[in-house]
Amino acid sequence: MEQLVNFVIRPPRAKYDLSRDLLQPEFQLRNRRYQREDLQVINSQGHVLQCSHYMPIPMAEEKPLPCVIYCHGNSGCRADASEAAVILLPSNITVFSLDFSGSGLSEGEYVTLGWNEKDDLKAVVEHLRTDKRVSCIGLWGRSMGAVTSLMYGAEDPSIAGMVLDSPFSNLVELMMELVDVYKVRLPKFTLKVAIQYMRKIIQRKAHFDILELDAIKVCQSIPTDSCMGLT
Repeated sequence: MEQLVNFVIRPPRAKYDLSRDLLQPEFQLRNRRYQREDLQVINSQGHVLQCSHYMPIPMAEEKPLPCVIYCHGNSGCRADASEAAVILLPSNITVFSLDFSGSGLSEGEYVTLGWNEKDDLKAVVEHLRTDKRVSCIGLWGRSMGAVTSLMYGAEDPSIAGMVLDSPFSNLVELMMELVDVYKVRLPKFTLKVAIQYMRKIIQRKAHFDILELDAIKVCQSIPTDSCMGLT
């Protein structure tokens, strides 16, 4: 039982090397030069979030550019944003990536699969709103990051658009799937009974209620023309 709880709130933390696993501080795509700017953002809990912002090498005459924040999945990190950066940068869209609290190199002990991560995302959006190089802001999330994007997007109508790659519908169903993925020795017919027990443990450790994390309900408050879903 403790093993399944840890798969939810304390999955293996991604380890990576800045010089090896991220796009280089300066690099070239389609004959244009770009840069990676590393920075830190503080979330509402006081945790330091490790972040990177990919953008063209600055030119004085350039205007502010759109920015897409890439939100990684469970056990992911900001290194996962490299593919999105390669796709978006040539279209004059900058890419901001972060390690959510409890993930990658950021501070924090637990992952909450979107519940607290939406507050990390809020801190990043607030930072970007003060950056004169950024115009509108969009979100690209995968799995946990997609749910995080949904939850934050429901609270901030100024978000220009969202790409949602494989969001889970609710946390209880996700836990059912984790039993298969991680080959947990727990019969599925007993899992629903165990949910209430795990709910109490997670509330005590990570301070959120797994039954309240429901992406389907959140979707009802978001305009469909602002989202693109991927499966």
